[in-house]
Amino acid sequence: PVEKTGSIIEADDRFLLCVSYNPGYQSALKDLKHSTRQRFISIEFYYPPADIETEIIQRESGCSKEHADALAKLGEKIRNLEEHGLQEGASTRLLIYAGRLMSEGISPRRASQVAIVWTLTDDPELQRSIEEVSSSIFE
Repeated sequence: PVEKTGSIIEADDRFLLCVSYNPGYQSALKDLKHSTRQRFISIEFYYPPADIETEIIQRESGCSKEHADALAKLGEKIRNLEEHGLQEGASTRLLIYAGRLMSEGISPRRASQVAIVWTLTDDPELQRSIEEVSSSIFE
């Protein structure tokens, strides 16, 4: 039913609604009510294994396999920092952004800094921790 018009729209038998929802992503004020969540099935997604993520980074960014492999390792190590105060780990998307910068000639450490480190946190201590991890991979 459309409340404003008082009309009812009939859905086709083949109609399917797909909703993407990241619990806790924005704020507790925007969480779905339990009664609403119970109307959907849920699928949990995890980061791809390192070898698959390497392929994705290389294909989507155009960077070398060596850089893509290093970025996948960096992403994995940064995600472990979630247990130490980092709100969200490095997404494959951020790793691809860094790979694109590298493929354009930006140094790996600088690309990681601007595409990953500064994007993930404003906290200077966490930034230093991530940059140390990055430096250990991109010497």
